[in-house]
Amino acid sequence: MTIVERYWDDAREGDQGRSPTYPVTRERILAYADLTGDHTPVHVDEEYAAASHFGGIVAHGLFGLAIADGLKTQSDYRFLSGMSLGWTWDFRLPIRVDDVLHVTFRVGTMRASRSRPGWGIVVLPTELINQHGEVVQHGEHRLMVPRRPGSEAR
Repeated sequence: MTIVERYWDDAREGDQGRSPTYPVTRERILAYADLTGDHTPVHVDEEYAAASHFGGIVAHGLFGLAIADGLKTQSDYRFLSGMSLGWTWDFRLPIRVDDVLHVTFRVGTMRASRSRPGWGIVVLPTELINQHGEVVQHGEHRLMVPRRPGSEAR
């Protein structure tokens, strides 16, 4: 499969992307806990998590966002490297050990940047989905993307 990295000018509202899958393992959750320093027991302690309302270890909410962002960069629809302007993100369901996640997203809105003529802004409504087809997290990513050279004059 050939991946084409798009300029802002190459995108159209409604375009869609889908990522490969990502298997969630206990080891990956523990590595995230070590990376961030968040060792809340529901994320790292089997006995504690089993007695919680989750019934077992669950991933950190921000683990899901981090995975969603990484998966988006591996999708079949990519932009040239730009600048993230921020996320609006909601946690809907727990992410559990042995979940297999993927991301779907679409180009929501687009506008030329007012402060940087060689750039455009896209809003990407995004869903993080488990192997059961359940949306575990969702939101929007605001991204500044380079415009095709010479297109800003149009």
